[in-house]
Amino acid sequence: QVQLVESGGGLVQAGGSLRLSCVLSERTFRRYAMAWFRQAPGKEREFVAGISWSGVNTFYADSVEGRFTISRDNAKNTAYLQMNSLNPEDTAVFYCAASTEPLVTIDSKDYDYWGQGTQVTVSS
Repeated sequence: QVQLVESGGGLVQAGGSLRLSCVLSERTFRRYAMAWFRQAPGKEREFVAGISWSGVNTFYADSVEGRFTISRDNAKNTAYLQMNSLNPEDTAVFYCAASTEPLVTIDSKDYDYWGQGTQVTVSS
């Protein structure tokens, strides 16, 4: 069974940075498009960033464009989310997701596997 394990969340001051990591338990990692979603208290889960299986194509939500960078290392079965210039509105539980779709999609229903989530809290 495919498992995703996130790490790297924590508490940071506004303007600070964090890097999230997501390790997939299979060596077939390169077959999956990967994405990060987040869910703030009282809000629906929303797409943050996605990357194709090759790493060539990336896509970002407007709210994080220019501040966040998604990447992947297929040799390490790991996807990353570098988050810079964080602000309190970024506070949420961040989830890693994997999809067998060939292209990045922003619809959570297209993702087959999910991690347990990692909390990111940005103080003002």
